[in-house]
Amino acid sequence: MARQRGWQRWLLLLVLGYEGLGGLLGGALLVVAPDGHLMDMPAQMMRGTFRDFLIPGIILTCLGALSVVAFFVVLRRRPADWIAAGVALGGFAIWFFVEIVILSELHWLHAMWGLPVLAGIVAAVPLIPLRREAQRDLWLACGILSSLLYGAMGLFVPAGWSGYDSASQVVSELSAVGAPTRPLWVVLGLLYTLLVIGFGWGVRMAAGRERPRLRLSGALIAIYGALGIAWTFAPMHLRTTLAAGGGTASDTVHLVLAAITEVLFLLALAFAAAALGRVFRAYSVVTCIALFAFGALTFQQSAGIATGSPTPLIGVWERINIGLFLAWIIVLAVTLLVREHSRSTPTSFPGIAQPA
Repeated sequence: MARQRGWQRWLLLLVLGYEGLGGLLGGALLVVAPDGHLMDMPAQMMRGTFRDFLIPGIILTCLGALSVVAFFVVLRRRPADWIAAGVALGGFAIWFFVEIVILSELHWLHAMWGLPVLAGIVAAVPLIPLRREAQRDLWLACGILSSLLYGAMGLFVPAGWSGYDSASQVVSELSAVGAPTRPLWVVLGLLYTLLVIGFGWGVRMAAGRERPRLRLSGALIAIYGALGIAWTFAPMHLRTTLAAGGGTASDTVHLVLAAITEVLFLLALAFAAAALGRVFRAYSVVTCIALFAFGALTFQQSAGIATGSPTPLIGVWERINIGLFLAWIIVLAVTLLVREHSRSTPTSFPGIAQPA
């Protein structure tokens, strides 16, 4: 069976204790004062979903209690430790996702309390009673799921914004400040981020010690995914706001993150191509050339976003670029899954005895 590493165990315990105590304290304050005055949170911020904070307070208290119980179950290494940790952290993840949707905005407290939950989930996976090979396959499958999820987001999220035009607007505008699609995109984007990080870890596991280039590629993919969290808190503004001079430092950070993530992906692509066979290497080279071509077409019209000028087909070029990236992730995941299984399955021939 795969074993949880020391740092993963202590990280999980820290997250469970932190979230547990925070949930108990925050939930108790909301139950005692359902109007939210003890936490400086007016009930109106829930936009009519609940009349006051009594029910959310009870739920949060229960989540805190679950996390405390999970803390001691993990600490004492009980057989059900992975179930306890999964229920506690999964409950908190659902809590934060629903909260973001209800509030229709992000707050720094979401990072303070929500991001540790994501880290805890990653640290808890090795507790699942699976062989190392099964856990590796689970992580690699995250790459396929991440690309399918992002593709679905690009298709269905724009339906929540009647004035959005996928051909002439970029994907980042779906999560722009003031966009009606921002809450849903952020929630799904955090799930996508978690899947990409998991995939990067799976690539590292598949690489082992004997393929350092592939191992480095996995690390770069995980870092690329982790930066998705920073994107959440550095959104761009709507075109109308930018054209009126209402841009802020958030828009600048957004562009910087875009450049960093692009470099990280190209490096990951290069190291993976160098580590795997000729067919995958040729596919990666073609992908890289296409990325530069459609990236140039996107860049030609990008200035129009800030000035409010027409940007016909910018969304088309950008989405082709994104599609190339998503497809490459799927191909890498499938390639590694096939290779690892072919390596672990001995070849047999009818009529020929195999060595014991």
